[in-house]
Amino acid sequence: MSTSAIFLVLATFLACTVEAVEALTIVLAVGITRGWRSALVGVGAALVALAVIVAILGPALTLVPINALRIVIGALLLVFGLQWLRKAILRASGYKALHDETAIFQRELVDAREAQRTVVAGMDWYSFTLSFKGVLLEGLEVAFIVVTFGSSQGSIPLAIAGAVAAVLLVTVTGVAVRAPLSRVPENTMKFAVGIMLTTFGIFWGAEGAGVAWPGEDAAILAVLAFVLIIALGLVSALRGRRTQTLHGQTA
Repeated sequence: MSTSAIFLVLATFLACTVEAVEALTIVLAVGITRGWRSALVGVGAALVALAVIVAILGPALTLVPINALRIVIGALLLVFGLQWLRKAILRASGYKALHDETAIFQRELVDAREAQRTVVAGMDWYSFTLSFKGVLLEGLEVAFIVVTFGSSQGSIPLAIAGAVAAVLLVTVTGVAVRAPLSRVPENTMKFAVGIMLTTFGIFWGAEGAGVAWPGEDAAILAVLAFVLIIALGLVSALRGRRTQTLHGQTA
């Protein structure tokens, strides 16, 4: 398996794990407080909608010339990856609160208990809607990663394999413990995913523009190291700036 393929599967797996944990938190909160039938129907409907979206987008992207596709996908991944990386850097440097699935789970529990129960045709529509929305929104990010990564590399099956493995792992673990997966190092994973998405965005965008990378796919490692060094440097600089600010306020 090539370097590009390995990073493709790993990036897809990590990104999908993060999104699956967030979707699971919502579904668990709704299912525990209001019953599982409507919540699971909402999950099923969202998965069907996502399957249709992937089925439409996947073949459509294959009609685009590969270099043009890589430029477009590279730009999209840069935007997407830099958003993840920006939040991860702010969290790591203390400028933004760390993502806390336990706190989110408790808020969802309270909201679900207090929401009015409207049952139509035997369906609790609050449970259905919340589960459907949570799984669909998080799933759309997964679908974007699967379709763009897979199409750009001509390896949609590999991207799907990484996504399915992540979703199955999170689902089985969540069902077994019936609790939010707060021990999953989600903030670290988001940092890693941001690094990988940004790396692929740079690599594929430049490749689509005609850049011949030294070592071909192996150059991904050099781009990854460059992005990682820049990100860690920003974290260090922001931490130092925040420490000086706090010392100045207490002086």
